[in-house]
Amino acid sequence: MANSGRLHIRIFLPHAILMEQPVIKVTAESKQGVFCLLPHHIDCLAILVPGIVSLITEQGNECFVAVDEGILVKCGPEVRISTRNAIQGTDLGSLKQQVDQQFRQIDEKERLTRSALAQLEASLARYFSRL
Repeated sequence: MANSGRLHIRIFLPHAILMEQPVIKVTAESKQGVFCLLPHHIDCLAILVPGIVSLITEQGNECFVAVDEGILVKCGPEVRISTRNAIQGTDLGSLKQQVDQQFRQIDEKERLTRSALAQLEASLARYFSRL
């Protein structure tokens, strides 16, 4: 892909590609702070902290992606983000609601997993006590 004053972003989740599109600007946050990527910036790698990635599309619209911890790699015009969880939104208000809802779902899954693990441990303890 020739660099024509734009970047091409791909956001990878463990099970799918969340986003793949041309953009003109990417703003993200690493452990060292917030940074901005433009088409002619130097290649880099950054460890992302949970937060918001802001993207400016070729039409000048801003969209947002809430990301969990992840890795961002810029190589030429390609920007790739790999993260465990991410949610895309067009405004911060609705994105916050979506993130809150997803965290509630994750908390419920973790609670159910802890309960199943406790039952397994209790069954295992009963089995060993019979021996």
